[in-house]
Amino acid sequence: MKIIDKNMFKFLQKWSAVQIITVGFLLIILFGALVLSLPVCSADGSSTNFIDSLFTATSAVCVTGLVVFDTSVHWSLLGKVVIISLIQIGGLGFMTIATMISLIRGKKINLKERLIIQESLNQFDLSGIVNLTRQIIFMVFTIEAVGGILLSINFIPKLGPVKGLMYGMFHSISAFCNAGFDLMGSISGQFSSLTSLYDNIFAMIVISLLIILGGIGYPVILDFLKNKRISKLNAHSKLVIASTAILLLIGFVFVFAVEYNNPDTLGNMNMKGKLLSSAFQSTTLRTAGFNSIDLSLTKESTIFLMIIFMFIGASPASTGGGIKTTTIAVLFLTVKDFLFGKDQIQIFERSISTETIRKSMVIFFMAISIVIVGTLALSLTNPQFSILECAFEVTSAYATVGLSIGGSPNLNIIGKFIIMILMFLGRVGSLTIFTAILSINIAKKDRNIKRPNGKIIVG
Repeated sequence: MKIIDKNMFKFLQKWSAVQIITVGFLLIILFGALVLSLPVCSADGSSTNFIDSLFTATSAVCVTGLVVFDTSVHWSLLGKVVIISLIQIGGLGFMTIATMISLIRGKKINLKERLIIQESLNQFDLSGIVNLTRQIIFMVFTIEAVGGILLSINFIPKLGPVKGLMYGMFHSISAFCNAGFDLMGSISGQFSSLTSLYDNIFAMIVISLLIILGGIGYPVILDFLKNKRISKLNAHSKLVIASTAILLLIGFVFVFAVEYNNPDTLGNMNMKGKLLSSAFQSTTLRTAGFNSIDLSLTKESTIFLMIIFMFIGASPASTGGGIKTTTIAVLFLTVKDFLFGKDQIQIFERSISTETIRKSMVIFFMAISIVIVGTLALSLTNPQFSILECAFEVTSAYATVGLSIGGSPNLNIIGKFIIMILMFLGRVGSLTIFTAILSINIAKKDRNIKRPNGKIIVG
């Protein structure tokens, strides 16, 4: 074991934090794909095609939820355990899991490992990073355990105590990690997601709360637990809560209004079902990937709004994807304050740094570019899908949402690879990946050279 630790330390010394995170996720995906391809992981005892196993492992580790097989029907008990384990690793982050194992073993966390943890958790300060990791691990497992017990109350009467508890824990972890994997295929039909629970108030509320808690980010939850009152929270937490609440409200009102009379979605539901489904569908756009209505039958305007909301996604240092709520909030505030002629961008009596604004612009530009290129690539390689279906699938993959209207099972091999690449870019972070690649070749001597201003006309 000491030899392994020594070799691991040498490995960590050679790579930057972002490079280790990128390679680490890749290795976990490959390992998961190899295990899932084994006959023992499929329900019928046959080997699963490696490409499909790789797609499933990528979707699980990247907490996306796009699948080529119905999880409940195709995979054996072991296969389901592997999938939920990959989801847990992907949701927490492999460095958080590695830190937990090291702490259990009593191993000291060195500086290099602390830097990697800091990068993976998207934290500004290195001090107290190990203690923060402990708090996150305890908080996540507590929330998932409570959610699993609550959901098992719904499943046990139908499935029995053992299977009911298993279903409760699986869906609790999947919901908190914003993964979107479900086991409802054997109950309500393959690829049905949570449509059979559309009017179940208890189940919908519990799952929605798990999605929201997983999507607002660990720093916000810990900040709230520490200060107890919203007025005492830091600027980041306030901005996350405000932007999340606004998006949830807009999504709810839009889906409810547009789909109200659609006979294929909300039209034939009673008022309770309409309200629950509208609220749940708005919540799941925070990159959770569950659905309580058939999305392929929703109106095009609803699909277009979903694409926008999926693109925005969850919040930083969370289990969700997307460009993040704070990124879009910073860009909105920048535009607003620029139009009003303000020199400083401000929120909650705090100014936003130029570096934060620049990073938000880079993230937005990179994300929109990737989605456009991905949509065109998928449309060209899978002409059976409309451009709207391709845009939806691509955005869902890149934002690690997991919702689908075109159907991942119907993608050809090239299409599956495109979606896998997008899921990986979305989970690890395109900015992180490109930084990891470019950090090798960027000429350091040119970084700090200041040149005279060039007058460029824009607008």
